[in-house]
Amino acid sequence: MPKSKAYEQAKKNLAREATLAHDLFTVATRNKIEPFCDTYRAFLDAAKTERRAVREIERLATQAGFVDLASAATGEKVFINYRGKSLGLAWLGRASVEDGVNLVVSHVDSPRLDLKQNPLYEEVGVGLLKTHYYGGIRKHQWVARPLAIYGVVVRKDGAQVDIAIGDDLQDPCFTVLDLLPHLAAKAQAEKKMADAIPGEKLNVVIGGWPIGAKDDGKDRIKLNVLRLLNEKYGLVEDDFVSAELEVVPAGPARNVGIDGAFVGGYGQDDRVCAYTGLRALLDLGKQPKRPAVCFFMDKEEIGSAGNTGAEGRFLLDFLGELLAREGKTSERAIRRALARTKVLSADVNAAVDPDWQDVHDKKNAAFVGRGICLTKFTGSRGKYGASDANAEFVGEIRNLLTANKAPWQTGELGKVDEGGGGTVAYLFARHGADVLDAGTALLSMHSPFELAHKDDIYSTYLAYLVFFAKA
Repeated sequence: MPKSKAYEQAKKNLAREATLAHDLFTVATRNKIEPFCDTYRAFLDAAKTERRAVREIERLATQAGFVDLASAATGEKVFINYRGKSLGLAWLGRASVEDGVNLVVSHVDSPRLDLKQNPLYEEVGVGLLKTHYYGGIRKHQWVARPLAIYGVVVRKDGAQVDIAIGDDLQDPCFTVLDLLPHLAAKAQAEKKMADAIPGEKLNVVIGGWPIGAKDDGKDRIKLNVLRLLNEKYGLVEDDFVSAELEVVPAGPARNVGIDGAFVGGYGQDDRVCAYTGLRALLDLGKQPKRPAVCFFMDKEEIGSAGNTGAEGRFLLDFLGELLAREGKTSERAIRRALARTKVLSADVNAAVDPDWQDVHDKKNAAFVGRGICLTKFTGSRGKYGASDANAEFVGEIRNLLTANKAPWQTGELGKVDEGGGGTVAYLFARHGADVLDAGTALLSMHSPFELAHKDDIYSTYLAYLVFFAKA
């Protein structure tokens, strides 16, 4: 039966209809997505830790003409590398920094296993490394899989040594053992999933061959591991005390699906937003009116504490340095700049999982393939710990994206009283800036192999690009 004219007009003019980004893209845009995602996968492989992400971002920015702010008396494109773990990029605009900046802030740390400061030991013929997990992992996902070790060690002679073992196919890899099903009935199967693998059992296998002769004494496998580490890196056991060594999934990012519609890989929370923000800034093409700034932060997964997290003074110091180049050094100038700044907190959200749809409020959840996700509020339960963006700024951003054909959707992280989570948004909002969370929706978030739809990755890039370019 034909629908009434009033119904059809109301549906067309008044109702909001979800649309796939693919259907909004032109053919020319679709043809750009695959090459863009090829470079994104390469970035994921080069950026397995926050240190390596910052190093890769600085390399790409330097290629694009950005220079270190500490050594650049003049110039539009500058960066600050903050202790090797956070980084700020700015393309200075035609307007003063005191009039505010357009800032996209992402984080480059991801859930992982960190080695303890006294990690190495030997037990029943196996050399092992003790770990302490970092961020919100699901412990059962980290056992019985290939792992790599990255990080830095400051030796007793003061030299800093980079460690990278496990991703090159010529390297050995590492793993955490799991219990065989034949013996797991009481030890694991009868327990809650969160308790089946205690954190203290997330120990990494590092060796199995002994040194010397059978009558030499105990810890022959441990000593052989130390011998190998000393031969290759000049390390002794005490050097673990001044080390930051991170255990991450081994293996490259991959295309997923027979059609290759998804990118699968480790660390897409939040390096998908880091890369798309970086590329948006590098691809601007011409000097923006308002300064365009990217921050890539550390420590978000554990509350943004520390001097390289968003709780630190990085924002104030960076804006202060930019203002000083204009001859403005007063606290009042910094406060004005902060109050006039507009921030996209570039962090991911959860896409509806087809097998676990019931944990979402599907009327207010993100879906893969529908564009960047705008998240008005974060937090948990009664929005506790949230940054709740004001309607004016949400309206400004959604109208900007719509006008520039950058596909977008809205979403929140799970049902009320069931989901929740936080971002760095509230830490920037407390300085008076307008802030809205805006990032890619992921499947299997916080797992060792997260999935992002390529249309959403490119939509995220387009959104940041038009935000930077906005007059």
